[in-house]
Amino acid sequence: MRLPITILGVLLFLSSCSDTSVEKNSNTADLPLQEKELKNAIEKFPDSLLLKENLIQYYCDNSNYSQAIAEVDKYIKKDTANARLWDIKATLHFQNKDTLNTIKAFEKAIEIFPDPQYIISLGTVYAQTKNPMALAMADALLNAPKANAQTQAFFIKGLYYNYNGDYVQAITFFNTCIQADYTFLDAYTEKTIALFDMGKYAEALKTSEKSVSIQSSYPDGYYWMGRCYEKLNNKNEAIANYKIALQLDDNYIEAKDALGKLGVK
Repeated sequence: MRLPITILGVLLFLSSCSDTSVEKNSNTADLPLQEKELKNAIEKFPDSLLLKENLIQYYCDNSNYSQAIAEVDKYIKKDTANARLWDIKATLHFQNKDTLNTIKAFEKAIEIFPDPQYIISLGTVYAQTKNPMALAMADALLNAPKANAQTQAFFIKGLYYNYNGDYVQAITFFNTCIQADYTFLDAYTEKTIALFDMGKYAEALKTSEKSVSIQSSYPDGYYWMGRCYEKLNNKNEAIANYKIALQLDDNYIEAKDALGKLGVK
């Protein structure tokens, strides 16, 4: 699943989570000091959502994903009408690549409080799963000027058409995003992908080059430049750009795999 950086910023606040579970001893006396302090703080201030988020983040930082989701479920059980908790639950499921539960949690958050950020996130996930409800979410944003999310709405529409293989329509919407905000890097990346999938590698290369000219530390731009150069039979430039992507993000798995396939360790 491709993960747009800007449009899904709300989904990435727990980006250090992984799906590897590290079980902890439930006996408080045996808990690590930081975990113990966080739990004690929550006991003293049980209404503090910030402290609860800090504990969830702690579990994510320690790759204890199952405990993070268990904590948010526990808090939701006590406060089922808290939209923010459902937002966090959706984030955790998204990080675990559990699309079905991601959608359910975002739908619940929006039912409680239709915050534009929740709608953007749900619309994006709908788009990535080829669900036409993505277009309904985008229209809801367009019909709510106070949400100030017109650019994101057009991006969601572009993303939906991209995932459904209607690349010409997708590019039209990504161009609209770029015209509205030339720094919207995700629109450049998705436009690059659309052009790439159409076999227009030279045009795709120009689009990805534009993204890194706007932000020189944008790893996706360099990764897709690498992909384009590969298709254009320029192995050296492909390797150079994959390396830059990896230097900017040492967890960029796709860049690592691409280098490996080109015989670079």
